[in-house]
Amino acid sequence: MTDDAREPIDDGAAPDNGGAIQDLERQLAEQKDRMLRAMAEAENVRRRTQRDAEDRVRYANESLVRELLPILDNFDRALASARAVAGAESVLAGVELIQRELLRVLERAGVSRYSAVGQAFDPTRHEAIARVVSEDAAPNTVVSEIAPGYMLHGRVLRPAMVAVAAAPDEDAA
Repeated sequence: MTDDAREPIDDGAAPDNGGAIQDLERQLAEQKDRMLRAMAEAENVRRRTQRDAEDRVRYANESLVRELLPILDNFDRALASARAVAGAESVLAGVELIQRELLRVLERAGVSRYSAVGQAFDPTRHEAIARVVSEDAAPNTVVSEIAPGYMLHGRVLRPAMVAVAAAPDEDAA
């Protein structure tokens, strides 16, 4: 064999570098897209984790506040009883003072009390415990409140317990 036999044969065709470059550019674009998506997902996870942590701090006292709500209800009942008895003005004033102070403390913790009387019945904010036939109020309107509702930073902590109006011609079943 001669040295000429070892040289590549040039058949005149140029190597297909254009197709290889396009393939590499496509792969690069795909990798760049994957990287951008992964970075966006990581940012979303970071924001979600931060929001969850803030919510945990914001609503950390929720179970304690839920346990205090029956105490507020008892204050309401004690005040109603004291108002009905003559000569109980000093007891009434003392209980009102304690109730106001407890409500102030809870308000600083993000608790707010809300009333539902006169509003349209909303199952996310009200718990209907009675239906009252009424000619004066529109159907599905809260006509009385048995217990007020409470919210913690805008989230319903306990729905208001209410009586809802029904039209006189509705079946009272």
